[in-house]
Amino acid sequence: MIYLELPPQPHQLVSYLRVGRLLHWSLILFLLESWFYWVQFEASLEQFSFFWVFFWFGCFLFSFVHIFLVIMDGWSRFQNYKRAKDLLFIHGFNSKIADMYKVSKCQRNAAFVAAEELGYKNEIMNYYHSKGIKWFHYVPYFMTQDPLFLFRNYFWERTFLEKVYVPKFDYRSLHQERAI
Repeated sequence: MIYLELPPQPHQLVSYLRVGRLLHWSLILFLLESWFYWVQFEASLEQFSFFWVFFWFGCFLFSFVHIFLVIMDGWSRFQNYKRAKDLLFIHGFNSKIADMYKVSKCQRNAAFVAAEELGYKNEIMNYYHSKGIKWFHYVPYFMTQDPLFLFRNYFWERTFLEKVYVPKFDYRSLHQERAI
């Protein structure tokens, strides 16, 4: 079942920014943190206190690595968004589709943006609400269920290494065709 009235579709860049808005704010935070820690690291080099050199360099590395992790996570969530949008367009709102993206706040956001762009905003909000998912559930559920998640392939594949998904439809063109 294809949704008959397709709402106006934003540019893909707008969708990308909306899908990863939490991740983009995190990126800015990690950039600022990295700069701050680097400045502290350089100051500790001048004083040559081994403890502070080690401490500030460790903080810098932690923040710097997270810059790339957040970028990869944002890219993966955009792949989720494109897949969710195609599935919702083809099948309409379906709880099985929504369940595929309920694991983390970022994945839910990808599904939410896709649903909103297709006119299913209320359906997906009501569904996640009925499942007891609140707006403040930021920590992915697998992190609390599996303390060794860092050593699992599924974590790395679903979080940072999502495969490229090419959308099946050009939604902006479809909207323009149906508007005529």
